[in-house]
Amino acid sequence: MSIFATGKPLNPLTKVVPVFLTINNGYAPYAAAAIHSLEQNSNKKRYYRVIVLHDGLSLPNRVRLRSLATKNMAIQFKKITHNLHLRVLVAYCTRRRKGSGDFFSSAVYYYRFFIPRLFPMYEKAVYIDSDTILRGDVGELFDIKLGEDEVIAAMRDPKVTAIKEFRDYVDNAVGVPHDKYVNDGVMLMNLKKMRKMKYLSTMIDLIQRYDADFLAPDQDYVNIILQNKIHYIGEEWNAEPRADLPDDTKLVHFNLFNKPWHYKDVPCENLFWDAARGTGFYGDLRRQQEAFDTEKQKAEHEKIGALLAKAVRLARTKKPLIKL
Repeated sequence: MSIFATGKPLNPLTKVVPVFLTINNGYAPYAAAAIHSLEQNSNKKRYYRVIVLHDGLSLPNRVRLRSLATKNMAIQFKKITHNLHLRVLVAYCTRRRKGSGDFFSSAVYYYRFFIPRLFPMYEKAVYIDSDTILRGDVGELFDIKLGEDEVIAAMRDPKVTAIKEFRDYVDNAVGVPHDKYVNDGVMLMNLKKMRKMKYLSTMIDLIQRYDADFLAPDQDYVNIILQNKIHYIGEEWNAEPRADLPDDTKLVHFNLFNKPWHYKDVPCENLFWDAARGTGFYGDLRRQQEAFDTEKQKAEHEKIGALLAKAVRLARTKKPLIKL
């Protein structure tokens, strides 16, 4: 049977564009919108293999996600099972969560770094966060040529550039110049090079050795381990939602705040709802928005304040990890 759930069998001479997302049950509705937008903007002459890495998706969620498969887009699921590396990550995330209740204290954020090991058949692949919406063909991102010493392609993080607390944190706590710090929510990954350099083992070794308290650990480790090995892509591939979105924008990333499934009248919300409307999760998402009342909004704003306060505190460190 073809890897495609529907449509004609894959032509063995056709190059597949592998696209990965990492989610749990809570992220499934957002991932559905992202996958649907990917299909809507795909090149009908190419084949796409969407691979969802998860920690135990329910059957109903898998059924609804798989229903998005088309003639040129397959959807596959891969559960990340417990092993030594995952146990280290879960323990690390548990310590971070107990310490401050961070946004980024789930092991799901690290599943993307298992891709090189779990999928040795691929030399490169695209990774996108579940809170993204495509406006262009993700195959064009896959086609970007990386330099000889470049391991990933990613965009400089706009929130680090815009927010002083984050700039100081990156410069002083992470130890990477803030104008070189990238967001890892959208990446072209050279899996062959990541296997060769043993990226996952390197990250695990750093976690065990230093147990660093970071703001966004998975992203911070990318910037530390791959410093000077990154190809910088333009804003069109990882744009923040805004009213005056440039016409050449190929991907919108609802990163950190102002999620359209929480708030009304946020920039680019129509892009999200248009994509969500073509999934089996549209009603769930509308109900989630209605249920996000003032009390929940207040709690989120308090989390954001705590995140900024933590950035200030960590920026005062005298030993950024990259120097250790």
